[in-house]
Amino acid sequence: MYQLNFELPHREALDHSNFFVSPSNANAVTHIKRFSEENGTSCVLTGPAGAGKTHLVHMWARRTNGQILKARGLRTDDVPRLARGSIAVEDVPEISRDQPVLAALFHLFNQLQASGHNLLLTGRGTAFHWNLSLPDLQSRINAAQSISLGPPDDALLAAILAKLFLDRQLAPKPDVIPFLLTRMERSYEAAQKIVAKVDAAALSQQRTVTRGFVRQFFPSTNTEE
Repeated sequence: MYQLNFELPHREALDHSNFFVSPSNANAVTHIKRFSEENGTSCVLTGPAGAGKTHLVHMWARRTNGQILKARGLRTDDVPRLARGSIAVEDVPEISRDQPVLAALFHLFNQLQASGHNLLLTGRGTAFHWNLSLPDLQSRINAAQSISLGPPDDALLAAILAKLFLDRQLAPKPDVIPFLLTRMERSYEAAQKIVAKVDAAALSQQRTVTRGFVRQFFPSTNTEE
C-alpha cells in the first residue's frame, strides 16, 4: 500500500543539548565558546555541508544574544542597525561575485570592529579559497580567527544520523544506524541524503524503519543475510 508523499517541513533541533561533541569537532566547539566571550573580534567557521556550522552558529548566538542572517540577505542600508550587536553571516562564499553585498559586508566588518561587537562568518572550504571579488574584504577574512570542522568520525556520524532521524520524527530500529554506517559514504551530506530517502520511502510505503527496509537503498547488499 502506497500513499501520496508530500514534502513536509521537519523541525531541526539546534540547541546545545542536540550537538554531539566528538574528537572530530571538539576543537571547534571549544573555540566557538571562547570566541563568544571575546569582544570586537571576527571569526571564520568553515566546514563541509552538514558539518554543523549552522548548529554552532545558533549556539554562539544564544551565548552572545547575537543575530544570524544569510549572506545573500545583507544590504548596505541594514548595516547601521546590524552593527549594534554581534552578528553571524552564513554562507559567505555564495556572494563571492556580488559586489553590492560584498561592499555591505565590508562596511559591516568595519562598523562592528569600531563598536566592539563580534562578527562570525561561515562557509564551505577554507576561507583563503573563497576568492571574494572584493580584495580588501578577503584580506580581512584571511586575517580573522579560523575554526574548521573536519570529516566526521564514527561516533559523530552515528550521532548525526540519529539526530537527522529525530528531526524527521522517525524512530529507526536499533540495528539500522550500525547497518548504515558500514555501507554509506562517510560524509555529512551523505547522511542527510540517506535519511531524506528513508523518510520519503517510509512515508509513502507506510513502513517502519528497520534494517530490512533500509537495505533497499544499498542494492549490492540485498543478497546478504
